[in-house]
Amino acid sequence: MLSHQHEIFLEVARLLSFTKAGQALFLSQSAVSKQVKALEEYYKTGLFERLGNSVVLTPAGELLYQKLLLAKQLQHDLHQEFTTLSEDFSPQMRMVIGASTTISLYIIPPVLSAYLSKFPNTQLTLKNRNSENILKALLEHEIDLGIIEGIHKVSNVTYTPLLTDEVVAVCSARNPLHREELVAQDLLHIPVALRESGSGTLAVLEEALATHRIKLTDLPVKVRLGGTEALKNFVRVDTCLAFLPRQAVMKELASGELIEVPVRDLNLVRHFDFVQRKGTENNVPYKSFVQFAQRYYSKQE
Repeated sequence: MLSHQHEIFLEVARLLSFTKAGQALFLSQSAVSKQVKALEEYYKTGLFERLGNSVVLTPAGELLYQKLLLAKQLQHDLHQEFTTLSEDFSPQMRMVIGASTTISLYIIPPVLSAYLSKFPNTQLTLKNRNSENILKALLEHEIDLGIIEGIHKVSNVTYTPLLTDEVVAVCSARNPLHREELVAQDLLHIPVALRESGSGTLAVLEEALATHRIKLTDLPVKVRLGGTEALKNFVRVDTCLAFLPRQAVMKELASGELIEVPVRDLNLVRHFDFVQRKGTENNVPYKSFVQFAQRYYSKQE
């Protein structure tokens, strides 16, 4: 078992912030600082260099961080092996995951429920933001695992596939559009409601339109709304056309509240991917969670 002080040090080193580490661990900043100072006194050297409101690891701090990551991995491996030997053994684990809006609302909840049933001693926090901001949180070490949709690849991030989904054009049942089949060029003359900038759903639409040399700015956009639910609720009472994940509108399509409007020449398939900073793919317990989620959805197919 890693000591409480070492667990606190790992969190500060991961986030490079005493304040954020305290928030993640539900400790005051002074309590975090006190424990780190005790470690520095034990090792007789500084572990962090304070630079205004931010901190960086000293060479000694970097050495300790890398060794503790290895120790954490060994501890996880040991725990996994003990769970096969003893059904009563269930160590406490903590995870902070970030997921884009569609995934948070419709994709990941059943996975979390199944995972927590199998690993009841896991303390799990899910942060819900659009894909662009989840990627930003990952690169800023706020989270170690994200799940995003349809966004341009970043070189220092590892992408692991989860599943594929479709974005569909929908309108309210009272909109005359529901009797038509469209082509991409028709969208230049139809009022649309779109998600906010940074949305994975919007990125998929933008990419598909680009194959027809159409820009988002070419569309008669009536409104932009932050979040899938806000956009869905708006289009239910308005006459705009909207593009939404099929997973998000399955109930409304089944009930007839919303109608799917085929756009014959638009390929609106997008992928949901796990994202991790390169070099952190084996960090625990995130590796086992990724594998669990992949198995969960492979069984649904």
